[in-house]
Amino acid sequence: MSAPVWSVDPRTGKQREQVAIEATAEEIDRVVRAAHEARGSLADRTVRAAFLRAAADRLDEAKDQIVEAADAETALGPVRLTGELARTTYQLRAFADIVDEGAFLDVRVDHADATQTPPWPDLRRYKVPLGVVAVYSASNFPLAFSVPGGDTASALAAGCPVVVKAHPDHPATSEVTAAALRRAAEETGLPVEVVSVVHGFQAGVELVKHPLVAAAGFTGSIRGGRALFDAAAARPVPIPFHGELGSLNPVVVTEAAAAERAEQIGAGLGGSMTLGMGQFCTKPGFVLAPAGEAGDRLVKSLTEAVSNSEAGVLLDHRMRDNFVAGVKERAELPEVDAPVTPGSGGEHTVSAGFLTVPARLLAEEGPHDVLLEECFGPVTVLARYESDADITAVLGRLPGNLTATVHLSEGEGGGSEGRASELLAELTPLAGRVLVNGWPTGVAVAPAQHHGGPYPATTSTSTSVGGTAIERWLRPVTYQDAPAALLPPELRDENPQGLPRRVNGRREV
Repeated sequence: MSAPVWSVDPRTGKQREQVAIEATAEEIDRVVRAAHEARGSLADRTVRAAFLRAAADRLDEAKDQIVEAADAETALGPVRLTGELARTTYQLRAFADIVDEGAFLDVRVDHADATQTPPWPDLRRYKVPLGVVAVYSASNFPLAFSVPGGDTASALAAGCPVVVKAHPDHPATSEVTAAALRRAAEETGLPVEVVSVVHGFQAGVELVKHPLVAAAGFTGSIRGGRALFDAAAARPVPIPFHGELGSLNPVVVTEAAAAERAEQIGAGLGGSMTLGMGQFCTKPGFVLAPAGEAGDRLVKSLTEAVSNSEAGVLLDHRMRDNFVAGVKERAELPEVDAPVTPGSGGEHTVSAGFLTVPARLLAEEGPHDVLLEECFGPVTVLARYESDADITAVLGRLPGNLTATVHLSEGEGGGSEGRASELLAELTPLAGRVLVNGWPTGVAVAPAQHHGGPYPATTSTSTSVGGTAIERWLRPVTYQDAPAALLPPELRDENPQGLPRRVNGRREV
């Protein structure tokens, strides 16, 4: 018999209501097959764009219900969740615009040309949807990275039906948002099966193994994401698995920057690392700061900022327990100090803090290596360096990240040579987004955005935020010497849809 799925209040740890039951293997099969049968309904780009806009409208209309449900399940607060919903609906509308424009199809037409060496046949290339996409919801973003979030929006924009594995931390929110998406599907003449939601750990395993699932998107832990990634690769027919798994998001503060504005940097770091109780995937979890007087001023400023933060609730009690145990393990290491001790703030809460350690202890493999691993929650590690060689040695040991940040003085950012450019060159291999004089929490939904990075930050080179996220769910196909009447409309010479394209290697105006 399937287990019940309960909505739980993280503020008390008590069950709120039973939302659903965990899906069986038979139910997963039925849902995936229904999604597969519905894929043809998404072929018309005009209908897809209308669906995405209608989905945004239905979510906006249900704002009060959605925010109430999400707050009850995540304790993230109405202000944060209202903003996240606005980001989510903006994402949907932005992808509708992308679908309308059609540049994502990357249409290329090369006419037959016997003068080329070797001769060209008639070649016409564009991109087609992969098929059913499995989406695994994130715990820390119940809207923007869950049922109606970026993976779902970009997959639907590509023409792929979606089956979402709801996160156990917000099942009621998942059902409410899924209902809004399915209403939008009906209104635009699409079968509701273009979007489905399933619950349960085993359901997630069955989903990635199903032969009709063509790709997957995941946001979560390294352990869980790696297990699903391995399952996707071990299938008789492996599929793309775009997973966001974990990130330390290192920050380097130069000595000149600390001397110039230590207090400002410390306050900014305190705000960034405690934002959302440190539950952002882009939280700055590791900072290389100088030893000496300027670094001491930074530590003092950070101490004041973090000391003034209130204890708060994490997304669930398992995460709370892991945070408390994780910071305790780190704080007990030799030569690690805690100017503000992170840990338990009460039966259901945690308190923010930070740790300091000499950077030389991290330059080589040893017992302090746990400090180079993400600790989910409101804590960061300051490694105090004595020299540029310390910075280089520690950066050389860091894993892949979503972001990397450098804080420079006003005088350091003016040229393409010198230590500043060297630092950017050292940080670039570590992350998908490199920031100068900013903080990584906050990921703009913009065409040039990249939210991804070297493993274990992500399992692919793609982004999960921004317009190019649609590329994950497409594959190119070329037609050679096909009669015009058999070509897809997008590839015909007359270009009836007015698509951006390249013809004989040149961009058509």
